[in-house]
Amino acid sequence: MAVKIRTPYFEIGTKNYIYGDQVLEYARAADAAAEKYDIDVLFITPCTEIRRVAENTKRLIILAPYMDTLRPGRGMADILPEGLKAAGAQGVVINHCEKPMSLPQMKATIERARELDFIVFACADTLEEAKAVAQLHPDIINPEPTEVIGGGNGVSPMSYVKESIRVIKEIYPDIMVEQAAGITNGQQVYDFIMAGSEAAGAASGIMNARDPIAMIDEMIAAVRRAADDLAKQRS
Repeated sequence: MAVKIRTPYFEIGTKNYIYGDQVLEYARAADAAAEKYDIDVLFITPCTEIRRVAENTKRLIILAPYMDTLRPGRGMADILPEGLKAAGAQGVVINHCEKPMSLPQMKATIERARELDFIVFACADTLEEAKAVAQLHPDIINPEPTEVIGGGNGVSPMSYVKESIRVIKEIYPDIMVEQAAGITNGQQVYDFIMAGSEAAGAASGIMNARDPIAMIDEMIAAVRRAADDLAKQRS
């Protein structure tokens, strides 16, 4: 059974901004903040770092940035799903704008991921693509416009965030919707969750911060604050 994610959660993507010992340093900081604030944290890291992160953290939900759909046997240089699971991955990202996939590729990858009880974290560039991806029923969709990824031209407009949540939930209400593109501080994390996003995340917003370790704590603390305020609204 795939790991259950509590919402609101936070997601960190290292991409290839860091590698080696620095990945472990950031993973440990995220693990400490996850425990400190009692927030689920998804940690997306290069395949080469998955095992070490898994063996040295307790609270992180570790996702691979990509996988192929082959099965054990031949396939030099392909990324074997079973190998990711053995290393400690609990899920996989599909269709990030830096590693785009066709809809048939996404469908095949989701089917392989389900065999291994992997969480499927899907990205979409536009509302139309988000609707198409939602038909495949991944666990999470991150509807992030390419132009604001990597600290490009600011964060996604709040209107886009709310509309993306609506169109995805109309197809499958149980798909979690996350906003991550362009986030650079804790207040943005808080604002997007309070606007209806079930999670927030960051890659360059952490990796390019003046103090990435402090930023990890700030953003996860903001998720805790949003979770508490949402609970107050419901009571």
